[in-house]
Amino acid sequence: MPLSYPLAAKQMGNHFAMTDVSSDLVFRRGKEVGKAVYQNRPLSQAGLSERLFALLFSGLVYPQIWEDPEVDMEAMQLGQGHRLVTIASGGCNILAYLTRSPERVDAVDLNAAHIALNRMKLEAVRHLPSQGDLFRFFGAADTNHNSQAYDRFIAPHLDPVSRHYWERRSWRGRRRITVFDRNFYQTGLLGLFIAMGHRIAKFFGVDPAGLMASKSLADQRRFFTGELAPVLDKKLLRWATSRKASLFGLGIPPAQYDSLITSGDGSMASVLKARLEKLACDFPLKNNYFAWQAFARRYPNPGEAALPAYLEEANYKAIRNNVDRVGIHHANLIEFLAGKDASTVDRFVLLDAQDWMTNDQLNALWSEITRTASVGARVIFRTAAEPSLLPGRVSISLLDQWTYEDEASRDCSARDRSAIYGGFHLYVKRAA
Repeated sequence: MPLSYPLAAKQMGNHFAMTDVSSDLVFRRGKEVGKAVYQNRPLSQAGLSERLFALLFSGLVYPQIWEDPEVDMEAMQLGQGHRLVTIASGGCNILAYLTRSPERVDAVDLNAAHIALNRMKLEAVRHLPSQGDLFRFFGAADTNHNSQAYDRFIAPHLDPVSRHYWERRSWRGRRRITVFDRNFYQTGLLGLFIAMGHRIAKFFGVDPAGLMASKSLADQRRFFTGELAPVLDKKLLRWATSRKASLFGLGIPPAQYDSLITSGDGSMASVLKARLEKLACDFPLKNNYFAWQAFARRYPNPGEAALPAYLEEANYKAIRNNVDRVGIHHANLIEFLAGKDASTVDRFVLLDAQDWMTNDQLNALWSEITRTASVGARVIFRTAAEPSLLPGRVSISLLDQWTYEDEASRDCSARDRSAIYGGFHLYVKRAA
């Protein structure tokens, strides 16, 4: 359950090119993320924690995105003609946005694995023969011929850097693309973290997949209260989650951990329990594919429950028709915006990334957002804690050009099916 790949790691490193990158950059383990993360001396406790986090973030982190695109699109009022800039992450959001036929979607990320995943997804939409093939590749578990479909339909159209990423062999001799022959969503840093959570629960005699037998919200709450909550209250879990490194698999770096802990009673265990309760109890399982991934470790089958928008058959035609409107950029977001003309972006999606940023970085980002935003432009983002982090940190002269939509923000936060954020925030650009 990530709090998304952080923007500070997407902001730093002004030597990055704006588009493609060489293969040696793709596989340089942790070095560039480290430039964004490191704030303390290498041999200090905090410095060692930062370096461990950067190392873990050198590969695939999020096989799927954990922000709810349906809430995003409603908050943005996304529609035809809109020009959108977003952080890429796992890419499910990008393809979902295409169902609204925006004019342009520019997706930016510094994680090379995420870039390779997004580019592969676009070519899969373009070249897999049918919607059923697309679902089998990205939605079904244990489809042992997906790597063959990659070789035949996707690889010939993929850029060399991304192709090298997916065809590189592990120490076992397996090509990386073969993870799609098993269960891609059980891989990556997040997938491994969720797997560990399941093992811990089973050690205490609870199988989290038992939630999936629930027939109603009342059943879901009974299972959470009677089975999961007692595990989360174990002293061992409370001790473990008090260590910042324990949550690196959620995409929570040391700096964001301190923000997240303010949402509870002072213990990380209480925060995680509240977020997991919302995920398990607040939305019917038939409507929440995030809960399926967290508890069942898979997506539902077609007709079994709701799927991510890009895997729903009803959206296939629109997504395929609009896929050429997407640009994937291995880039620094601030520099990417600096290269755009004034008033040329209508929608901005920042995920939870600002939680990483210093005041100087926030002001640099919002200076470019404000310059490139059209009148009425909308910015959405999430935070680990509940309040917006901008007041008192971003200059008044910048924030005065924006209106914070408090009621809409609270409503979107309540309806976000991923359930793991403290706050959802919407800002709208004022007329001059």
